[in-house]
Amino acid sequence: MKRLLLTAVLTVLMIAEVHAESFTISDIRVNGLQRVSAGSVFGALPLNVGEQADDRRLVESTRALFKTGFFQDIQLGRDGNVLVITVVERPSVASIEIEGNKAISTEDLMKGLKQSGLAEGEIFQRATLEGVRNELQRQYVAQGRYSATVDTEVVPQPRNRVGLKVNINEGTVAAIQHINVVGNTVFPDEDLMDLFELKTTNWLSFFKNDDKYAREKLSGDLERLRSYYLDRGYINMDIASTQVSITPDKKHVYITVNVNEGEKYTVGDVKLSGDLKVPEDQVKSLLLVQKGQVFSARCSR
Repeated sequence: MKRLLLTAVLTVLMIAEVHAESFTISDIRVNGLQRVSAGSVFGALPLNVGEQADDRRLVESTRALFKTGFFQDIQLGRDGNVLVITVVERPSVASIEIEGNKAISTEDLMKGLKQSGLAEGEIFQRATLEGVRNELQRQYVAQGRYSATVDTEVVPQPRNRVGLKVNINEGTVAAIQHINVVGNTVFPDEDLMDLFELKTTNWLSFFKNDDKYAREKLSGDLERLRSYYLDRGYINMDIASTQVSITPDKKHVYITVNVNEGEKYTVGDVKLSGDLKVPEDQVKSLLLVQKGQVFSARCSR
C-alpha cells in the first residue's frame, strides 16, 4: 500500500514537472473557427511566434480570449513547439420573435435588445438575454403591471445559430385600493389627497384611468405634496418614507406616505445687497417676499 502511494506521488510530480515546462513557440494553429476570423484571435492573444510559453502565459492567453466574448470554450495545447488553440464559438442570433406585447411596442423592444447587444447576426450570450428579461420585467413593474411575466426561449438552429423567442404576458395594471398620508397634523387628509393625480378606484376611474398605479405618477404626486408644504412655510418638511404594498393576487395596490411636517417659518427680515440705483424702500415695496409674512418657496424663486 505504501509503495503504491509513493508511486502515485512520484507520478503526480512528474506530470507537474512536464506541464510546467516552457517552450519557444514556432507556430500558432487555431482550430474550430467558423465566423470569427483568425485575425481577431491573434489580435487578442498576448503570445506571439518566437516567444516563450509557460503556464502563466497560457493562463493569461486563455483569459484574454474569453474576454472577447466570442467563445464558450477554449483549450490551449501543444504539438511539438506549435501552440494549438482549440475553440468553440458562441452561436450567433439568427432571428428574434416577440409575442404578447401591447403596452410596449415591438419596435421599442427591438431597439432595447439591439442596444443590449442582442440582434440578428450578433454573438449570442445567455447572460445578456437574462439581463434583458429582468430589465423588461422591471419596466412592466414600473407601469404597475405586477402580474406581468416575461419568458425567453433559445431555439438551436443549423450552422451554430440560435433563434430567440420572447413571450410576454403583460397582465393588468394594479388598481389603487387605498392612499394614506401619515404624520400630517396641519393640513387635513382631504386637502392633501386633492394634490394627488393618483386616485383610489371610483366610478370615474373607468373614464379617467387615474386609479392605475405608475411609479412616475407617484413621484409627481410626492413632489406636489412637498411643494404644497414649502409654499406654506414648512421648509423642513420631509417625506420620511413611501410604502407601496401589493395584494397577493397582484391586482391591487396600497400606498402609504409618511411625512414629517416640521415647524412653520415666517420671514424675519429682507436685506438687499449690491449697488442700488433707486432707494432701498422702493425696491423692497416691489418684492413678493416681505418681513413678517409666512415663508413661501414659490415667492422666493
